[in-house]
Amino acid sequence: MKYLDEYRDAELAKPLVEELKISVTKPLRIMEVCGSHTMAIFRNGIRTILPEGMALISGPGCPVCVTSASHMDAFISMADRPGVRVAIFGDLFRVPGSHGSLANAGARGAKIDIVYSPMDGLEIAQNNPDELVVFLGVGFETTTPGIAATILAAKNRNIKNFVLFSTQKTMPAPMHGLLSDPDLKIDGLLCPGHVSSIIGAGAWEPLVTEFGLACVVGGFETADLLKSLTLLARQVGKNEPKVENVYPRAVSWEGNLRATKMVEEIFEPADMEWRGLGVLPDSGLRIREKYADFDAEVRLDIDLVETPEPKGCKCGEILKGMNTPKECALFDKICTPENPIGPCMVSSEGTCAAYHKYGR
Repeated sequence: MKYLDEYRDAELAKPLVEELKISVTKPLRIMEVCGSHTMAIFRNGIRTILPEGMALISGPGCPVCVTSASHMDAFISMADRPGVRVAIFGDLFRVPGSHGSLANAGARGAKIDIVYSPMDGLEIAQNNPDELVVFLGVGFETTTPGIAATILAAKNRNIKNFVLFSTQKTMPAPMHGLLSDPDLKIDGLLCPGHVSSIIGAGAWEPLVTEFGLACVVGGFETADLLKSLTLLARQVGKNEPKVENVYPRAVSWEGNLRATKMVEEIFEPADMEWRGLGVLPDSGLRIREKYADFDAEVRLDIDLVETPEPKGCKCGEILKGMNTPKECALFDKICTPENPIGPCMVSSEGTCAAYHKYGR
C-alpha cells in the first residue's frame, strides 16, 4: 500500500538503525506523547534496538486513558437512565468506573451502541426517534472535527434527539503542565502525528521556546519512527532544540485550517479534568451556547461527582511518565486485559496494554 509499504521496508530500516546508534552521543529521555506511537514502537521492536543511553517514556496521549474517573462514572450513570441510548467508540466499552463499566451497564439492560464514527450515532438517533442518543466524545483534535461535523449535520437535518457529552481534550495543553514538573526529566518529544495533522507541526514550537525541548513530529511506520528518534538524538546532542516534521505526507506546518474553523464554530475552550493530571485550564472543549440543544450535560442536567482512582492503580503516574507499568503492583497480576483495573490496560493505545502485549 502506497505511503505504508515503503516505510516498512527492512532494507531501508537497517541503515536507519545504524544512523540512530551513532546519533546518540549523550544520555537522553524521549517521551512518545501519542498512544499510537507507544504501540507502534513496541510492535516494530524498536525498544529492543535502542542505543545505550536512550530511554523512551510513554506520555498522556491515550484519550481513553486520560478520561477521568468522574467522567467514566457519569457516562455509566447516564447510560442507565430510561430513554437514553449511548453511542461510543469501542475502546471505551470496558473501561472501569467505580461500579463496573459500560459493558456491565449493557449487561443489565442499558442500550449501548459501538460505532466507528459519530455520524453512525446520528443515524441511530434518526432511526430511534423516541430515544435520546448520546455520543460520548472522548478524544483529541483528531476526532473533534468529525464530531463537529456531526453536530452541524444534526442541526441541518433537524434531528433533535442526538446530543454529545464532550470530554474532548486538546494538545499540547497537558505537556505544559507536565514539563513544569521538575521531577519529570525529558529531553525531547516524539510529537503525535494524528493530532498534528489537525493542529499543525507549528503548534509544538512554544514548547521549544519555553522549555528548550527537542520536538519531532513523526509517523507510525518503522522508517518514520527510526528517523524521528535519530533527529531527536541529534537535536539533544547538539543542544539545538527545534520542531522538525518527519511526517509531511500527513502533517503541514499550519495544520488543517478548514477542520480547525469547523471545530471553533461548535466548541469553545474549557477547563477539563485529566486522569493523573487533574483539572487543566482551557485543555478541553465544550459546546458553545448557540448549540446547547446538542449538549448532553445541558439536556440531561449532569453533575460530575469527584471520584477517587482505583486503589493501587498507577495509571495516573504512568500517564505522567513517572512510572512504567512494570512498577505497578497490579500490572499483569490483578490488572489484566481480561480484568482491567485501570484504563491503561483497556485501550488499544494504553501503555499497560502495550507492555502486556509486547513488552513481557
